[in-house]
Amino acid sequence: MNIILNLIRKSEIDILTKKEKIVIIGAGSLQFGLGSVGSVINSEVLQGSAISLHDINQTNLDLVTLSCKEAIEQKNLDLDLESTIDRKKALKNATFIINSIEVSPRFELWERDYEIPRKYGNTQIMGENGGPGGLFHSLRVIPPILEICDDINKICPDAHVINYSNPMSRICLAVKRKFPSLNFVGLCHEFPGFVRHYSKILNTPLSNLEMRAGGLNHFGVLLSIRYIDKNKDAYPDLRKNALKYLSGAIGYPYDVDLIKYILEKFGYIPYTQDSHYGEYISWGWEKANFEGARDFYNKYKDLTLSTGRRIQKLIKRGKGAKLVKPDFERAIPIIEGIKTDSNHEEASVNLPNDDVITNIPRDLVVECPAIVTKNGLKAITLGDYPKGLAALLRNQASVQDLVVESILKKSKEIAFQALLMDPTIENASKAEEMFEEMLKVNQDYIDLQ
Repeated sequence: MNIILNLIRKSEIDILTKKEKIVIIGAGSLQFGLGSVGSVINSEVLQGSAISLHDINQTNLDLVTLSCKEAIEQKNLDLDLESTIDRKKALKNATFIINSIEVSPRFELWERDYEIPRKYGNTQIMGENGGPGGLFHSLRVIPPILEICDDINKICPDAHVINYSNPMSRICLAVKRKFPSLNFVGLCHEFPGFVRHYSKILNTPLSNLEMRAGGLNHFGVLLSIRYIDKNKDAYPDLRKNALKYLSGAIGYPYDVDLIKYILEKFGYIPYTQDSHYGEYISWGWEKANFEGARDFYNKYKDLTLSTGRRIQKLIKRGKGAKLVKPDFERAIPIIEGIKTDSNHEEASVNLPNDDVITNIPRDLVVECPAIVTKNGLKAITLGDYPKGLAALLRNQASVQDLVVESILKKSKEIAFQALLMDPTIENASKAEEMFEEMLKVNQDYIDLQ
């Protein structure tokens, strides 16, 4: 009897002391890799874990690995670190996987996605997540992510997978359809990054506001907001004050003309800028601030590239350990919450729409709040979406349905149908010409039949 009890105790101890293995896919993206490891390093909950860095770019992967190794050693932390270009090796025994891959050359391809359709008269605003550019971005990046998920499904099917890659909604929908049992969630910082503005608009501490937001990724709105101390609806004050705030120097630095229009006409404020929200609307080009959207893109590109060059120089000078600092993303707090069964609320994640939003299709992935438990994330029901905005979401749901179907079936015919369904398409003949040119310039990245 004592032997059995000792074995049970030993088993319990083994479970409690078992190392988590956190795999970071796309770790060669310098900012992402260093920030993700920095967040793990600063987590007391995750001490004793193993970190596996994976990328197909050996040069950048080596730079990140060197910096992370030095940071762990300098702080004498109880963390194991491995680095490999072999994905199957990285995934062995994985319990958590964070993905943020992109097909290279990222900005060159993105600019083709934007410029070629506009040459044919298309009115897309950004070309990353919606419009013709969003279609071809999806056709390039979703297949390799499905290959990653196929390996996960075979090697570590119980692992929790967190995705940062765009186009978020379409990636998540493709994974949901092909690997429905996978513990897969999408994360975007749009809503968490926006909430500080509500505090300023309402002149109250952020801690005094209770909020719910949701929709589709880059296509969601603040649904409700309350003052906690007064137990009072704060939306009337927000509607009253937000337009002035967004029009002033203290508001957004870039593109918000469309956002103001949505607030005026639909009564709800989007939690992203014109450059994202406008990608999904046929008349978005008319109301959006195009100049601001391009300014946003150019500054984002310049900052990303210059920061990457600066990081490389600092690592080569032996200062890489100082760069391993926590990021502001939510992957690590979610992992901590799953590990500790925290039951805390995450304000914005991307999960299957199992009646989370009740007046749009169920076979969709929606952005919504969720509770974090030891079993993963459980979406919080939002109920019916505002009717006018729900109509916009349903249009985009039809586009996403066809985009994902074309990828799963490798169908050129369905991909073109998805293009014709896109709200930014006005001329079918021009769309055919555009489609063929886009196929040609993407022939090394896309497999359609």
